[in-house]
Amino acid sequence: MSLSPADGAAYWLRWQVFVCGALIALPAAAAAALLPRLRRAAPPLRATDLWVPCWAPLHPGWLLGYRAFALAAAVALLARLLVGHGLAVFYFYTQWTFLLVTIYFAFATAISAHGCWVYSKKSSRKADESHGFLNDDVENRGLSTSVSVEMKKDETNRLPSYFEQIVNEKRAGFWGRCMQIIYQTSAGATMLTDVTFWGLLVPFFYRDKFGLALVTDGMHSLNAVFLLIDTVLNNMPFPWYRMAFFVFWSCAYVTFQWALHAFGGLSWWPYPFLDLSSSGAPLWYFGMAIAHIPCFFLYWLIVKAKHTYFPRMFPHAYARTV
Repeated sequence: MSLSPADGAAYWLRWQVFVCGALIALPAAAAAALLPRLRRAAPPLRATDLWVPCWAPLHPGWLLGYRAFALAAAVALLARLLVGHGLAVFYFYTQWTFLLVTIYFAFATAISAHGCWVYSKKSSRKADESHGFLNDDVENRGLSTSVSVEMKKDETNRLPSYFEQIVNEKRAGFWGRCMQIIYQTSAGATMLTDVTFWGLLVPFFYRDKFGLALVTDGMHSLNAVFLLIDTVLNNMPFPWYRMAFFVFWSCAYVTFQWALHAFGGLSWWPYPFLDLSSSGAPLWYFGMAIAHIPCFFLYWLIVKAKHTYFPRMFPHAYARTV
């Protein structure tokens, strides 16, 4: 007999619920237990890692400009979706993930703006010191000419030399660490969202009744595009142990869905494989739990490939300081 959440206790006391509940609780508990130990062994995050590009000729303002553009585009897409469908769009994991990506770009834009302000102050101070040195020796024409040549070289190399000087700067603060956590959680959730949508939902569940819409379905591609471009530009590390936060994020979404159905807030499941009425539900939950591993490590491999191959392909432009 097929049951729905509207049937009350009969639905929630089925054996599938307890098995699926364990498949949610156990990964979250394991991630919570391992995270503090793994975090202590990781190198600290520097404040400059958050806003300095990994490309030496690229001024930090370019990264700021891109992040501001991505933030504006993400906010516009979310606003258009909310105007058309209301808060009900947040029944879906896709919109949870897109909101998280938007929050990341809000953090990144603010921190990049602050970093550019710090950079401009240091650049101005260096320019003032250089001009003072030049004025002290202006009486000697030969020396003045020599210094002028050196000054031109210094102007050309100022940005790369600045990157070399920032390597040992102070550690990132609380908000900087939050930004990195949101970045990595967004990366894993984006991979899971897009792979599930294009590889599972569209071909098998929504094949006949699904119509591709520019806004809703564009989110399943634009979220990855926004993050991947930022990854190509930024200098942020991507420690694998932060997959724990990705696990927490997905567990929070499923818990949210269960609570909505248990208290009568929703009578249908946004994703068919979340329905607990089927005897195959534990297999779906187990499969989705396992899918978190390749989805997160796919993005980790992208970052790893960037740090491995870009220095070989662009030895004079790529200036990784991670």
